[in-house]
This record gives sequence, C-alpha cells and structure tokens, in this order.
Amino acid sequence: QVQLVETGGGSVQAGGSLRLSCAASGRTISRYSMGWFRQAPGKERECVAVIIWSDINTYYADSVKGRFTISRDNAKNTVYLQMNSLKPEDTAVYYCAASSLALYSSNINGERAYNYWGQGTQVTVSS
Repeated sequence: QVQLVETGGGSVQAGGSLRLSCAASGRTISRYSMGWFRQAPGKERECVAVIIWSDINTYYADSVKGRFTISRDNAKNTVYLQMNSLKPEDTAVYYCAASSLALYSSNINGERAYNYWGQGTQVTVSS
C-alpha cells in the first residue's frame, strides 16, 4: 500500500505561485508514475500533470502547460507541483495519485490508471 499526503495548498491572488507537495509512505515511489489531478466545484476531476517513473517523460494538460511543473525527489519519496502564473480557473482541490501500471498516451491522464490517491488539498486563486 502507498499512502499519499498532499500539502501546500492555500489562497493566492491571480498571477501568484504555489508549490504543492505529495509525500508518500508505505512504499518507495521510485517505480511509480505520479500524477496530479484537480477537481473544481461542479466539474469532473481532470489530470493536470504526470511524471513517468523513469523521469524521462512528463504530461501536462493544455490548460497548465508553461505554467505548472511536476517533479519528484525519490530520495524524499515526494512529488511536487510548482504552479506559477495562477489563474482563478485553477481553483480546485488538487489530488496526488500514484500508478504502478504502464502508462501510454491512451491512459496517462485517466483516473483508472492510478492505484493510490491522496486526500486532496484546496487551492483557491482570487482575481
């Protein structure tokens, strides 16, 4: 089992930055692909960013490309999401997820590919 705990959420004005952290326990995540998802009120959960376990490939939703950066520190068993130039539409609960499956373009941004989930952290961006 992998337990994931997200921290770093909060309230920020548009144009500001936040860095989310996802600390894993139970198992090392070095062999897991890690993703960040978000869910805004009244909307479906969407994939924001993914980093493949090999660290070679990353995926970003079009809406965050150039503004968000996903990274991982396997020594600390932690994944990060650096969010810059935040917009009000980035307001959501952000979830960290881990996948032990092989990820391809067909499933990399799908919830079903991820085995473990954190409890989420709220990010609120005001205009």
